[in-house]
Amino acid sequence: MAKYKHGEMSVTAQEETFHGFIRWSIRVATASIAVLIFLAIFNS
Repeated sequence: MAKYKHGEMSVTAQEETFHGFIRWSIRVATASIAVLIFLAIFNS
């Protein structure tokens, strides 16, 4: 069994995926809020 050394694993792919997820989550939330404001203004 290989010896595990803390801090040697490359996590750049996981970090990029997480940042992409956060970026899209913010965009979807912003778009949803914008739609709700639009509906509230025009009484749809």
